[in-house]
Amino acid sequence: MSVPDLDAVRVLLVEDDPELVRMLTGLLSDEGYLVESASDGQRGLHLGLVHSYDIVLLDRGLPAVDGVDLLGRLRSRGVTTPVLILSARGSPADRVEGLDAGAEDYLVKPFDIDELLARLRALRRRHLDTARSLPVGARRLDLDSRQVLPASGTSADPVRLSERECALLATLAGRPSRVFSRAELLAQVFPDAESEVVVDTYVHYLRRKLGRDTVATVRGRGYQLGRP
Repeated sequence: MSVPDLDAVRVLLVEDDPELVRMLTGLLSDEGYLVESASDGQRGLHLGLVHSYDIVLLDRGLPAVDGVDLLGRLRSRGVTTPVLILSARGSPADRVEGLDAGAEDYLVKPFDIDELLARLRALRRRHLDTARSLPVGARRLDLDSRQVLPASGTSADPVRLSERECALLATLAGRPSRVFSRAELLAQVFPDAESEVVVDTYVHYLRRKLGRDTVATVRGRGYQLGRP
């Protein structure tokens, strides 16, 4: 069973130009990013709601759902992933509209590759502290040390997790309002496992270490982060 690489930066690229998608996918993959792409706004919205990413690269002029509309829907559903808009629309009014919709940055096409990579690095740096430390109730999950840190003002000791326990808790904590089905958790956290039983097993491990309320069971739907 392989363990997800918690250090890899996952990028969702929502772009309808196939040549640009091929170019950016190859470029970013060579830079060490894990890239998943969508060629229309509807697919991009689905992926953005179902999966967790570190950065979204988003075109504005998309089929099915416009990029700014897509961004607004993600933000309204609690998705806080940093977004860099890539667009041929470069007027001040266009930039303002994109940034006001919730984007962290805006780059006009055609763009310089080195500038794009620099903006991605800067965007990642600005959000790294938040991305590497996730709230678990009053406690925090530190992904670098794979420890759940006690609430401030308490004398409790940190709780160390295994890689798989950490990956599972990070997935749940990254989208605390979302209910994940067992099949989704199997695909995202345990991609080489054959049975959903492994999900139940690691939920049991987390509850044993952190308390039963850490992971909530939503009957008939799956699991979500609890409110310990």
